[in-house]
Amino acid sequence: MSHQIAVVTRFYKEMWDHADKSLIPGIFHKDFTFRGSLGPVLVGHEQFAGYVDFVTGALGSYTSDILDLVEQGDKVAGRLRFHGYHRQEMFGFAPTGKHVAWAGAPFFTFEGDKVRDLWVLGDVHGLIEQLKANASG
Repeated sequence: MSHQIAVVTRFYKEMWDHADKSLIPGIFHKDFTFRGSLGPVLVGHEQFAGYVDFVTGALGSYTSDILDLVEQGDKVAGRLRFHGYHRQEMFGFAPTGKHVAWAGAPFFTFEGDKVRDLWVLGDVHGLIEQLKANASG
């Protein structure tokens, strides 16, 4: 496994799946940029840590399933499945405790041993449809 693939795997399986924000400085440059599907463009460790709190607060047992990772030069792209149990308000929907899941495609750009930029495209529409269905059912 290459260093870059190992970093991305650690990011999802150790940092996200356990909400371990202490790993952020070892994965990302201090002023890295992040554009996630569930929010605006963020810069740096502190702003990203707030995003982690938002997602893992709203979704209990939050998990990232890595389906594919592809590496080319200083970039790693992937196909993932994100999921958890809706336990706090999200997109205006009150918590239902029900399981929700959506697909995502991250694009990591490395500079040296750390990530300089992370751009994630996720199926937010599919997530909102699940939240809507759970709220009415």
